[in-house]
Amino acid sequence: MKTDLFINNDWCAAASGERFDVINPATEEVIAQVAKADTDDVDATVDAARACFESDAWRRMDARKRGQLLTKAADLLAERLPDVAKLETLQNGKVLFESKIDVSMSVETLRYYGGWADKITGDTLPVNGPFFVYTLREPVGVVGAIVPWNFPLNLATWKFAPALAAGCTVILKPASETPLTALAMAEIMLEVGFPPGAFNVLPGGGSTAGSALVRHPGVNKISFTGSTEIGKQVMHDATDTVKRLTLELGGKSPNIIFADADLKSAVRGAQTAIFYGKGEVCAAGSRLLVEQSVKDQVVEQLVERSKKLEPGDPLDKNTRLGAVVSKAQQETVLSYIESGKKEATLVAGGNARDVNGKGYFVEATVFDDAKPGMKIVDEEIFGPVLAVMSFDDVEHGIALANETRYGLAAGIWTKDIKKAHRVARELQAGTVWINTYNMYDPAAPFGGYKASGFGRDLGRESLDGFLETKTVWVGL
Repeated sequence: MKTDLFINNDWCAAASGERFDVINPATEEVIAQVAKADTDDVDATVDAARACFESDAWRRMDARKRGQLLTKAADLLAERLPDVAKLETLQNGKVLFESKIDVSMSVETLRYYGGWADKITGDTLPVNGPFFVYTLREPVGVVGAIVPWNFPLNLATWKFAPALAAGCTVILKPASETPLTALAMAEIMLEVGFPPGAFNVLPGGGSTAGSALVRHPGVNKISFTGSTEIGKQVMHDATDTVKRLTLELGGKSPNIIFADADLKSAVRGAQTAIFYGKGEVCAAGSRLLVEQSVKDQVVEQLVERSKKLEPGDPLDKNTRLGAVVSKAQQETVLSYIESGKKEATLVAGGNARDVNGKGYFVEATVFDDAKPGMKIVDEEIFGPVLAVMSFDDVEHGIALANETRYGLAAGIWTKDIKKAHRVARELQAGTVWINTYNMYDPAAPFGGYKASGFGRDLGRESLDGFLETKTVWVGL
């Protein structure tokens, strides 16, 4: 596969000539060496994206044609799904069946926004006086899409598909740990026939290529997914050029089990909420809030299920817990586990693991008797670590759920539909799942409250972040 920068429909080495290793976290083997973009490469790519945005080839392209290109890209990605999913697993460490789900959703996202491209319309407005007033929705310009390593291709499509549908041009900056599926996507976009400069991929470091994109005066919009701390830096760096921002940041999401829930389904849902994707999920249900009367029962069942999640080869179809993305991430997760051992009660997992002496694996870990103020409760761990807390009644559960600086997602488990809707209204979160967890669809907007960011990915709402509204007055 291609491992150079993808700029203006051309594959090229970084201006510095530097390359970096991409490591398989399950085997610790180098699987590729990729060109490392720097400031000079960002300058060249912004020039290319700007030239495309202002060209007749792109600006005068029928919206329906843009949609057809995105739909064709979806078809090609679907044809290559097994290979792309394997590539995702090799670079990220997640199990193969999860990677197949991720790539399948990427296909659906491309198709969804392919359908939106020719349905972006303005309005006619009834105003006072002899005037005909209408609005135009126009693309914002050059978009920098900066994505993390946990869902590399999936989150990339969440950003570049609506941007292209809206008529913007895109520079995609994948995480340095996981650039390979972004480059595989570039091969598809080239084959589809997007004009030069419409879609570009710049692998490289966040502090170099990513920061240069955010600061560049030729970039009109940044759509960023990552940690809250880096999101704050993005906001700061974007101020000089008054960039538009969409920030999908960290989370410490509450998953609430009421005593009247179907406990078997709730426990299964709690396991999926935290251990899917090795817990490297922004919306992971990492705080499990259980009504006191059933807490011991829930913990017992959860521990039993957790112990069956044996870390293993992510390419083995029977494996359900892969490797965390890097040695550094493994060390971070283990440091939180050590902190948790001093404050709460460890009831499952808690250890590093390997497969055949290699790999950055962490056991499915559960802490009981957790409380606000503990690091494992207050801070985003981004690993397979669950903190279980108890609550006394509905009001206590709501208060405990909202006792966090984050507000990305939440889960509710109850058979009382009235209670479910009432609690959903009270929770400070951008997404609330009732009797399910970790469900996504391209039509459903996703984003956070509070320190989890602002703006939305997915849905019709995502398009608004890539569009300007122009008001036109006609004197009659």
